[in-house]
Amino acid sequence: MIIKNRIQLATTELRKNALDIIEAGIEHVLPSNLMRRALHYDITSRVLNINHTTYNLARGRIFIIGGGKASAKMAKELEDIIPATHITAGIVNCKGNDYETKNIKLITASHPIPDHRGIIGVKEMLALKQKYAIGRDDTIICLISGGGSALMPYPATGISLKDKQKITSIMLASGASIAEVNIVRKHLSSTKGGQLGSHFAPSSVITLIISDVIGNDLSVIASGPTYPDKSTFSDALNVLKKYELLSKTPKNVLTHLEKGCYGIVSETAKHLDNCYNHIIGDNKVALEAMLIKAREIGFTPLLVTAEQQGDTTNAAVERANEVLQKKYVGYDALILGGETTPRLPNSVGMGGRNQHYAAESIIAMNRYPGQWVVASINTDGSDFLPDVAGAIVDKNSQTKARTSKSDFDAYIARYDSNALLSKIGDSLVKTGNTNTNVGDLILYLLK
Repeated sequence: MIIKNRIQLATTELRKNALDIIEAGIEHVLPSNLMRRALHYDITSRVLNINHTTYNLARGRIFIIGGGKASAKMAKELEDIIPATHITAGIVNCKGNDYETKNIKLITASHPIPDHRGIIGVKEMLALKQKYAIGRDDTIICLISGGGSALMPYPATGISLKDKQKITSIMLASGASIAEVNIVRKHLSSTKGGQLGSHFAPSSVITLIISDVIGNDLSVIASGPTYPDKSTFSDALNVLKKYELLSKTPKNVLTHLEKGCYGIVSETAKHLDNCYNHIIGDNKVALEAMLIKAREIGFTPLLVTAEQQGDTTNAAVERANEVLQKKYVGYDALILGGETTPRLPNSVGMGGRNQHYAAESIIAMNRYPGQWVVASINTDGSDFLPDVAGAIVDKNSQTKARTSKSDFDAYIARYDSNALLSKIGDSLVKTGNTNTNVGDLILYLLK
């Protein structure tokens, strides 16, 4: 059972249906299922098949590196697919580690704000090349998933961990998209933006990716450590200017970016002939599983989009208006995926984008004439707060809050969705660490 408190949350049949559909989506993108569907390894010939692309690994040794919210489970599954005796060594950074691996060392680091443990892990990854004299005939398998940007920090020369922590914090609160955040991250790093793949050249680097990025842009997922980067130092500076962050940015960061603009600091990797990237799972895989489950239960579902983005408040209000304006007549289950971006006020409460989306939906869906349920869940199990994956709300949620309309609005205005939903009760969804990450799943059930 993925949702740990589902008995408490399943107070109506419609809510139970919603939880079943959400669980089906998450279940389908667990690393164990994704890895088994995508990979096959022949022990005798040492040929690795990834989604019908074959790699002959018999010429040299196999090394494993990587990082992300799903990386620990990916590493564990990989050792079951490729015997540990065929893996010379490996270092993988992860958010939480509940697994025992044989030849792959798992290092727990911090997310979403990077820490020194992540730096230690990346140093050990880079050191593998010299330690084992890794050469042209050897193969590096890199395991990447959402969260890899924070979990695999390695600041460029002149940038401290404190600098990285501060710029990450202010950008996550600015309303910048993950692509924009990662443009800046790549230009403050020695490994992001293809530089990790470049480090291991001329060895082949085969990257297995569980994507949490809308559109599956390989240069954005975990800041593209093994994929060529088209962005520039000028682009990074322009992101900070766009969101009026220059005055808040650490001096070392600005100095580094300006040096890059003048060519004093080398750009990110623009060509990588030794790297091969494979997406083995993404948001749409989860959404399609939700469609199947909804049909099994008896709903008429519609996959609205796998690319919901933009401001969290606007997205919730706009979707509710579409329902109220009868845009989806004939469908009683609306399935969406993606990742919205909250723009936080100066004085902010506790919560995450999924909790905020659910809280906004309570008001936005209030005029719907029948029964309804809205669930918004982060597939990794952490909606900014580590013990909350998101929320489920329904037509009775505002009444259960036992608070005035003005107080209700005040909670939402200060992004204090966790306190509001805690007051309502039977709303906060708890899964614990799911060991996967393909972004958010949103579900509307309508009667």
